[in-house]
Amino acid sequence: MTHPVLPEPAFPNLDSMLSRKFGKEVANYFSGSPLNRVSFLRTDHTFLSAALKHPTTSFLLFNNLNPLAKDPSHLSYVSYADVELLIGQDPYSKSEEQVIAEYNSTITIPQLLFLGLDERNKQGLTYNVYTGSPYFALDVTPKGSITSQAEYLIQIMQSRGLKFLEGRIQASLPAQDAAIYAQGRALLDWNARNPFCAQCGQPTLSINAGTKRTCPPKDMASLKGAIGGTVGATPTERPDCATRKGISNLSFPRTDPTVIMAVVSADGKRVLIGRQKRWPPYWYSALAGFVEPAESVEEAVRREVWEESGVKLGRVVVHSTQPWPYPANLMIGAVGQSIPGGEEIVLKHDPELEDARWAELDEVREALRVGTSALGESAQEGYKEGNLRLPAATAIANQLLAAVVGGFVGESPKI
Repeated sequence: MTHPVLPEPAFPNLDSMLSRKFGKEVANYFSGSPLNRVSFLRTDHTFLSAALKHPTTSFLLFNNLNPLAKDPSHLSYVSYADVELLIGQDPYSKSEEQVIAEYNSTITIPQLLFLGLDERNKQGLTYNVYTGSPYFALDVTPKGSITSQAEYLIQIMQSRGLKFLEGRIQASLPAQDAAIYAQGRALLDWNARNPFCAQCGQPTLSINAGTKRTCPPKDMASLKGAIGGTVGATPTERPDCATRKGISNLSFPRTDPTVIMAVVSADGKRVLIGRQKRWPPYWYSALAGFVEPAESVEEAVRREVWEESGVKLGRVVVHSTQPWPYPANLMIGAVGQSIPGGEEIVLKHDPELEDARWAELDEVREALRVGTSALGESAQEGYKEGNLRLPAATAIANQLLAAVVGGFVGESPKI
């Protein structure tokens, strides 16, 4: 399988003191979005209404978090005319305050996200000093009171020869489309996972163009049965909720920081790799784990490496990061070096790994050359069965291992 070209970092050719000292910035797959998120305009319903219907506007549809596409390498975007039957003439015609005041938990509101402006298109929407083509993501999963409209819209898309890409991970899209997809998927997933208030348990409402959720003080429907309740004649005062007091009155999207690290031996000649039992034969990767509360990235790297492999680390540096929308991780890529006398592998602490071992740099170089792939896919031409397998270049683990064998820990480290 051919894997996409990775995104270019911002200002790749810019000469600066930082680039001279640390080298070129590394951009990983799912980053590098072409969109300016203009997050400060998400509450501006005048802007959102104009963006919704502009002729250059694109909508990316998701069904059960699967994106609409022509094939696994090409997303398919649709226009406002295509989605009007589901979202209505203008879901932003009322202010956010009005929408909250008229909240009715029995009515299913299609989850619509404003993603940003593609400012490369100078013929796009102009609003104040901003010009670009607007992008939205829309959840068309049949549910609640919009089931029939959503099913009809899906049928229309399928009649055009389009399909919703199934599978947990989409890693064959062009880099910029992958970044747009990742933003849409992560936010739709977060909204779907948080239909109720964590404080009082009542249904919440998506606001801020899909990037926040609030707990309305009133409900136009009876609270009996919550979402499945019956419509009441007058608004019902909902139980008191702590989220309506003070400054912490909204629910914000969740991002889970995760460390992933290439670990180099004390002499700089070997790299630590590990494998899980469910992986195909000969397939290894960098070690990884979640950052815990009140823990620095460096501490998390040392802890996870010791827990999973028994190896003790000294210096740790951050290399690059990767958004990972499954469901909402930020992979913080690091390079760490073991301390002398701390390289014995012990798997008894945390049984997460089936095996961990030290690999010579030349073995890793050869695997990066002909032995990379996504799980379950074939290696490149020239691979010899039984040799080391590693993740594809779309995974940050690949970038970290490539940096290490490319001299990242040399006398003059360059990312």
